[in-house]
Amino acid sequence: MAEMIEREIKLCYDSPAAARRAVVAAGATPLRARRLQNDCLLDRETDPLGDRHCTLRVRFDGDRALLTFKGRPALGTTKEREELETTVGDGELLLKLLERLGYRVWFRYQKYREEFRHGDLVIAVDESPIGTFVELEGSEKDILAMATTLHRPAADFVLDSYRALFLNYRGARGSTATDMLFDTL
Repeated sequence: MAEMIEREIKLCYDSPAAARRAVVAAGATPLRARRLQNDCLLDRETDPLGDRHCTLRVRFDGDRALLTFKGRPALGTTKEREELETTVGDGELLLKLLERLGYRVWFRYQKYREEFRHGDLVIAVDESPIGTFVELEGSEKDILAMATTLHRPAADFVLDSYRALFLNYRGARGSTATDMLFDTL
């Protein structure tokens, strides 16, 4: 189990190739190969986590499954929040177990993720149904240094979750899609 404070920003790119070129040109080295991530956000009717701006997620990441709790975000130059995460043996069984405990999946989203490392900074190139994003996760100092190396000012920083980005995307297109999946947008 990993317990930590997560700090991150996202940066929009025109394409996965452009994002990958920028990250490699900045000196990052490959960490994890490109793979599909299927994420399920869960909440409950009674005392919902959403009321506290917290998130419970089950992620299917290639051949792994992870359970993650994210605390209330603090927004500044970067987004910062508590993150508790552990690998689970059977993600589908975990979803059934959580449903029996009163949680329900209320939002699903997909992305192809490829990860790089630059020092202690983890850099993800995310290809999603709503666009390409580079996510920088690490210390604020490392995030800001990499953003400078990528020639991206603070005005380019995206602090929204993928759910919030999806809602903006959907609203701008008049879509009625309820999940951010490749085959529905």
